[in-house]
Amino acid sequence: MLILILSLFIGVNTTETIPTPAGYTRVQTDGFGTYLRNIVLKQDKTVFLYNGRPKANQTAQYAVLDVPVGHQDLQQCADAVMRLRTEYLMASKQYDKIVFYSNTGKEFRFKPPYEEWHKIKYLDAVFANCNSASLEKQVKAKKMKDIQIGDVLIKGGFPGHVVIVIDVAVNAQGKKAYMIAQSYMPAQDIHILKGEDGPWYFVQDGDYVIDTPEYTFYSNQLKGW
Repeated sequence: MLILILSLFIGVNTTETIPTPAGYTRVQTDGFGTYLRNIVLKQDKTVFLYNGRPKANQTAQYAVLDVPVGHQDLQQCADAVMRLRTEYLMASKQYDKIVFYSNTGKEFRFKPPYEEWHKIKYLDAVFANCNSASLEKQVKAKKMKDIQIGDVLIKGGFPGHVVIVIDVAVNAQGKKAYMIAQSYMPAQDIHILKGEDGPWYFVQDGDYVIDTPEYTFYSNQLKGW
């Protein structure tokens, strides 16, 4: 709450400053969830590609995260998820948990020195060798009713797609709403997607289709760490 008040006071917007749907309040969280909620949003809502050019489709995003995209066509959909996960684990000094796998099972583990220049070099190797197909094998299936911040909707493939759950709220009846963020092809700014109510999507009962602005997922494609 203090971070939210300070952000509003000094004019800095974060995911947590985005209003919830009417009747909903944000769920309690910690760890990765707290990290994602407090990522700063850019004032400019334009999504730029890795080469500095604006993305052709500027209708999908609700807001843009202030997270570097790099200058190579590497940080695409799964890469954005792995980037955010790595940034959180590094910030919380959980270095031993920073590990990803290629589709053939080759391990990419972050090793000392735990410094910024080495993290960038490490992530470039991860982005070049890991993808939605390999990440889908690493995360674990979940039910939509158990959705948490940091979970992913993922369809592994060549190409597949993945988005990350960046916030969750709940109403008095226990119905949940969530926000999702993505990068895409070519590599581009990570952005919060427009949903059913501003940036929010709503959990439904049973099996159903989740239509996002640039991809269709299914409710059985939710996975978590």
